[in-house]
Amino acid sequence: MITPEASVATFTISSFEAAKDVYRQKDLRQALYDEGEVVMSDVLVNLHGAEHRKRRRVENRIFRRETFDHYERDLFPKVTERTLAPYVVKGGVDLVHLGHELMLNLAALTAGIDRPEGTAEETQRLYDYMQWFIKGATLAHSTEDKQALAARISQALDEWDEEFLQPSISRRKEALAALEAGEITENDLPKDVLMTLLRGNAELDLPAYVLRREIAFFLLAGAHTSATAFVRSIDHILGWLADHPEDAGRVATDPLFVQRCVHETVRLNPSSPVGMRWALAPVSLKSGTEIPEGAKVIIDLQAVNRDPEVFGPDAADFNPYRELPAGVGPFGLSFAAGIHVCIGQDLAAGVVPRTDTDPGTHLFGLVPGAVQYLFNQGVRRDPANPPQRDAHTQRPYWGTYPALLG
Repeated sequence: MITPEASVATFTISSFEAAKDVYRQKDLRQALYDEGEVVMSDVLVNLHGAEHRKRRRVENRIFRRETFDHYERDLFPKVTERTLAPYVVKGGVDLVHLGHELMLNLAALTAGIDRPEGTAEETQRLYDYMQWFIKGATLAHSTEDKQALAARISQALDEWDEEFLQPSISRRKEALAALEAGEITENDLPKDVLMTLLRGNAELDLPAYVLRREIAFFLLAGAHTSATAFVRSIDHILGWLADHPEDAGRVATDPLFVQRCVHETVRLNPSSPVGMRWALAPVSLKSGTEIPEGAKVIIDLQAVNRDPEVFGPDAADFNPYRELPAGVGPFGLSFAAGIHVCIGQDLAAGVVPRTDTDPGTHLFGLVPGAVQYLFNQGVRRDPANPPQRDAHTQRPYWGTYPALLG
């Protein structure tokens, strides 16, 4: 269903098929992050047309299956174990903090932000910067003074650039010089977004301020969206196991089942509850709706991903055994669709399995791997400290989620 708002210039889309149609329209441009331009201006997700295609073509060189395999099988299990170790010893953790800390460690590797000191204090400083970047990306939904907040975020970007980004750039330029001199091989180069953009600079010619925001975006997107999915997945699985204790063994031993739980969580809880687009020209949708130039289109992802025509009469419920129509992803349209589909989708959530999928070679995704690791550490709710929603944003985020381990 598509509903024109009272302003006439705004249209809200709440059906799955109409949303797919909108995502495939080349004359509809991203509008979700207009207020968050302090961090989001000129980053990949905000680009359109030829500019978007050129940037994505370069960045696709790192977002490949072989790179994801390397991350998932070689790098990230060690990072997950190292991050979780002190909390396992302690016997408890706040899942919101853990999710951001864990996914920050993973996102820093992907984005290309080095931490040469390797100390907890250094990681905490990077974590604090990331929290400012998240506030920038979600500025439209903030309940704080937006002008003052934007100024503080801009200051944080400057400080992060000096402390973390510029030294990381210098190290990669030195590595490229060593490669040119024959002192190292391709396999010795870091496999991350920053290195990819530096090597593709002749094609992109990115100003320093754009490169800075692009890496900050990959850092916050890789950490924040994955962290929220991580906490929500654990919450949904705990609720499911309370009613279906027979699946406790599957959560511990069946990574395909855990991945399906994460996909179902992402369907019910898209990172942003809405998508937004501006009409750059008149657009005719398959439904017959005519959207005039200059209009805003709002994709109600909460409604779209719970469309009973697609997901069944229990579409609003968490059900990892849900049967889906052909061509419908188990996570709905939470990763968008068309040319702007999320570039990190397979890295975060893995490849959608088929009936003949071999678990030995399957790409499960970083979030399912981290979720299963927590359940193998005995994660459960803390009955003395119930979780609380985040009061500083209109988005449906957990503010705290105390949990017990062991």
